[in-house]
Amino acid sequence: MVLFLRKICTMRQLTNDEHGRLDVEGFKASEKNPITIILDNIRSLNNIGSIFRSADAFRIEKIILCGISTPPPHRDIHKSALGAELSVDWQYFEHTSDAIVDLKSKGYHVFAVEQTTLTTPLNEFKADGSLAFVFGHEIHGVSPEVLAICEAAIEIPQYGTKHSLNVAVSVGILLWEIIR
Repeated sequence: MVLFLRKICTMRQLTNDEHGRLDVEGFKASEKNPITIILDNIRSLNNIGSIFRSADAFRIEKIILCGISTPPPHRDIHKSALGAELSVDWQYFEHTSDAIVDLKSKGYHVFAVEQTTLTTPLNEFKADGSLAFVFGHEIHGVSPEVLAICEAAIEIPQYGTKHSLNVAVSVGILLWEIIR
């Protein structure tokens, strides 16, 4: 049995002012982690909003929305982004492959987050420089055409009966692991 010892002081939740968070202008002017998230045909606006929120939390450079991924402004994105869609830079490409070609021309290393025959577990992944990570459709994953032009695939190890995580959860896990 594990025992937890409490300090004599009383714990309380921090107020918003005590967090010392940046405002939107301060966020936009701040140095970002050189990471771009590419959304390859994400259909859920709630997932897109959650991804914006994680992108804000980890202060990444940009989100690129592709195909059927709806860009802001949209009330359903705002509902889960809680304003992060205003702080995080974003761009839209009709075709995910065009976004990848554009990023590669700027020196980015582009990786799919997908289960493939040649994946690297996230906890073993090592890379530096400007990085981009492609997350695919909630049911079909990253498209084969997109996989073919990524440098490699990264997989988040899982140990249960399901073979996948929610895409917004996957983005949060990946960003935490890469930033730490």
